[in-house]
Amino acid sequence: MSIADIRTDYTQADLSETDTDADPIVQFSKWFAEALRAEVPEPNAMGVSTVGENGRPSSRILLIKDFDQRGFTWFTNYESRKGLELDKNPYAALLFHWIALEREVRIEGRVEKVSAEESEQYFQSRPIKSRLSAIASAQSTLIADRPALEAQYAQAEAQYGETTPRPQHWGGYRLKPEYIEFWQGRRSRLHDRIAYTLEKDGQWKRQRLQP
Repeated sequence: MSIADIRTDYTQADLSETDTDADPIVQFSKWFAEALRAEVPEPNAMGVSTVGENGRPSSRILLIKDFDQRGFTWFTNYESRKGLELDKNPYAALLFHWIALEREVRIEGRVEKVSAEESEQYFQSRPIKSRLSAIASAQSTLIADRPALEAQYAQAEAQYGETTPRPQHWGGYRLKPEYIEFWQGRRSRLHDRIAYTLEKDGQWKRQRLQP
């Protein structure tokens, strides 16, 4: 079989304007809860796309840690590639893909750092080894080999033990959505797409897009 012959016809559900909440955050919460109940692998995993100074996008998978009416929150190294790109261009796109439910959610908007207090609270709630890894790794920079990375971790472990201060270069981001799209796979590629756009008055405009 060639790659071009690989295809799946989506048959599980449909999505109409009457099925969706007027508030896209409420709608996302509904779909996220359904992904949890369906035991979708890592339902909190999302693609995060940023754009560099050269105008070229880059993407990676991260884990969302919170969402509410303020936006969608994750935590990372501020000096990583994505962090440096967000410093220059504070806009990003998120993508959730719940293949078991034949669903996607696309989210676009402006990104800002969360407060130091919020970053500190989450950092100290992480497993100790994850905290040490955040201290040990200069994310996105070059390193000679795996042993060198493990040596940095061992050094951090010996220095801090269970008492791990949050590095100043590590913390949270929150994307404040301006566009949210819900995609439901359908037969024969006639997929359902319901898009929300934030208007200047702060209200969400809901529309159907062609697949």
